[in-house]
Amino acid sequence: MSRTRVVITGIGQISPLGIGIESLSDCLRERKSGVGHLQRIPVGKLPTSIGGEAHAFTGHIDDFGPLEKMTKRSIKKGLKLMCREIEMGVAAAQWAISNSGIEIGKIDPERIGCVFGSDYIMTVPQEFSDAVNQCRNGDEVDFGKWGEQGLPKVEPLWLLKYLPNMPASHVAIYNDLRGPSNSLTVREASSNMAIAEAFTTIGRGAADMIVCGSTGSRIHPLRSVHTSLQEPVAQLKGVPETSCRPFDKDRSGMVIGEGAGSVLLESLDSAQRRNAKIYGEVVGFGSSTVASKTGMADFETAFFNVIDTALSIAGMNPQQIGHVHAHGLSTIACDEGEAKAIQRACPDRPVTALKSYMGNLGAGSGMVELIASLVSIDQGSIIPLLNYETPDAACPIQAATDSDQPGDSFINLNITPQGQASAVVVKSFSA
Repeated sequence: MSRTRVVITGIGQISPLGIGIESLSDCLRERKSGVGHLQRIPVGKLPTSIGGEAHAFTGHIDDFGPLEKMTKRSIKKGLKLMCREIEMGVAAAQWAISNSGIEIGKIDPERIGCVFGSDYIMTVPQEFSDAVNQCRNGDEVDFGKWGEQGLPKVEPLWLLKYLPNMPASHVAIYNDLRGPSNSLTVREASSNMAIAEAFTTIGRGAADMIVCGSTGSRIHPLRSVHTSLQEPVAQLKGVPETSCRPFDKDRSGMVIGEGAGSVLLESLDSAQRRNAKIYGEVVGFGSSTVASKTGMADFETAFFNVIDTALSIAGMNPQQIGHVHAHGLSTIACDEGEAKAIQRACPDRPVTALKSYMGNLGAGSGMVELIASLVSIDQGSIIPLLNYETPDAACPIQAATDSDQPGDSFINLNITPQGQASAVVVKSFSA
């Protein structure tokens, strides 16, 4: 491993907890949930009617943060080539760039790159409705007509709105980032893996700075259906805000959500040269996939592996971790496996999970969760685990409460339903 130190000097987020860091900080301070009744998609045929929607984000250019005139004009022109997930990713990145204090145009563009994680991004049915209608014979669709009559009705640039490499492409183009660029599509594991990719890229001297982000959604006319068929989703019991209950005995499934987060990673030398505010230092990471031959995820082993690996790379023992930011999906199997892994690899540490406030943002979750932990350390106040009322003997964790402290370090955990886990260790900066 390279000994180049890599620090975080900019943060930005779009989530059910608002836009930007101030809104996120306020929600955490007030213990305010972003979960509510779904409004953006029809829920009549879905097994759930609740979710964490990023209501504050409308896609208007003002949602993209303070922008220079030319950058604002370019993004505004490019909005027609972005679906909502890509819009949120680009916006989060622009907030992080603004928050970092770097001045695009005054830094070497060859030394700053972009790494972004995402889900596979699904199109909306409306993109094809006119084309399909051209192929109808009454109630039937004649696919033999598709080539000549259907396809010409599809918007020629529709695919560019949904490609998962487009967040990095847009961010790099709008900000003239000519350094290393990469896109990772690893569902919920994407955020931590994007951080790891950027960390190692800077560590080997290929860049001084990397704009690193991740964006995702489970709130979508088709994706919400896929999610409901593949994973247990939370049922409404009482008010929506209490529906996401990580590690609680009465949890009924995950809450679907949407959002994006982004950070600016920078070599310590670069950050110190420009007197940047340093939010934290990335010191370790881990990645592991564990599943049976039939495709069943082994959550416990995958989580244990990434905790063990990340701590080893960081050169830290479990007692040096201030708090664990858990994946906290709020499903029976995933929470049990994660809790047992935490107890084995990192016992007696306070455990929090931002999903209890906002639901599962897909690939965007991990980045917003990491940012929330940075904010909590900066404020000296841990994020209490929301809706944790009845401990589950199968989930042996020390749930974070108001009486706990965030410490000066944390490990951030995420996993996919297929058993692909990822972790990042971050600690407060010390010279």
